[in-house]
Amino acid sequence: MAKLYFRYGAMNSGKSTALMQVAYNYEERGMRVVVLKPSIDKKGGDKLVSRLGVERKVDISVDADMDVFATVEADVAANGTLACVLVDESQFLKRDQCDQLFMVTVELNIPVICYGLRSDFSLHGFEGSTRLLELAHNIEEMKTICACGRKAMFNGRKVNGTFVFEGAQVAIDTVDDVEYQSLCPQCYFAARKKFYEQQAAKL
Repeated sequence: MAKLYFRYGAMNSGKSTALMQVAYNYEERGMRVVVLKPSIDKKGGDKLVSRLGVERKVDISVDADMDVFATVEADVAANGTLACVLVDESQFLKRDQCDQLFMVTVELNIPVICYGLRSDFSLHGFEGSTRLLELAHNIEEMKTICACGRKAMFNGRKVNGTFVFEGAQVAIDTVDDVEYQSLCPQCYFAARKKFYEQQAAKL
């Protein structure tokens, strides 16, 4: 029986690299895969980009209103047997799209492996990742470390080099320099405390 897998981790835990490795393993054995990525994620354009320098073209860019089940079903009808569906940045999927991926495993008997973040920079769940945590047959954490050496669990957002803890869940900003850093709980809450102390000092 095909299963829906959700492999989550903080930023820089190697999610995209792992996805490309899985795709390579299938294709090396002559099996076909399709790689999906939500179109809201502009990083890398139409490619997956790993910090290790590895790249791979995305097969299907998923818009917010796309029926993912119908898209995969049409791909199979047009191109033949599909060994696996791989999804990068799956936290940006809509709830219904996660349900549709689950049905890919049920009705089409095709395994689906989703990679993404569990929560955002303010520790709130994304729509896609929250639904995947509810639905997935198999859930796996991909581990990474904080700069202090502890296990990183959270994602800190930096704007122009400074940690911030307020703002929109998805930052698509062409003015400010927005970056993310994986943090352990101790470093996350120390940075958050400093942020709010600085905010209070401005009042």
